Amino acid sequence: MKIGFLGGSFDPVHFGHLIAAQDVAEQFKFDRLFLVPAAQAPLKPNDVQSSTEDRLAMLFAACEWDRRFEISDYELTKGGVSYTIDSVRHFKQQFPDDELFWIVGGDQLPLLHKWKEIDELVKLVQFVFLERPRHPTKPHVEIPGLKLHRCDGHLIEISSSELRARVREGRSLHYFCPQKVIAYIESKKLYR
Repeated sequence: MKIGFLGGSFDPVHFGHLIAAQDVAEQFKFDRLFLVPAAQAPLKPNDVQSSTEDRLAMLFAACEWDRRFEISDYELTKGGVSYTIDSVRHFKQQFPDDELFWIVGGDQLPLLHKWKEIDELVKLVQFVFLERPRHPTKPHVEIPGLKLHRCDGHLIEISSSELRARVREGRSLHYFCPQKVIAYIESKKLYR
């Protein structure tokens, strides 16, 4: 099987995440695609503002009806800083005979050489990158053994930090997030 993993803070999950997941799933014909919320991203230390439970609940609200996507709570359950190498080793144990793909934004390519144990990571997983609006893909440092694939998808300029700011400012999240996610944010009074 071909299995994709899309990590992120998902705080909150928005249509940019979901469209990216759909584009990658369709272009690469993945048999399974996991959304993997990070407990704490090492290169974005202040990116998470909601609780583990809230971020997981928003993800389920966003895509529980869509059988193409699965949600892994591995990094949230593990806690601490979420290093991709640890997650990939975990998933490799679960799926030893399958092809694994880690999906990243194109803005991460110049930083890949800084990822923990990147030399080991490239032996276990292939990378798919999506270009992000206003973040043109920059040349990256050569990493021996890196298998890198480009996904040509819909480039949607939405960031979770922008959406959190909109909530603080009393502005609408309509057309940025699924309605169930918006209802959850309002019911829990998140990001105020």
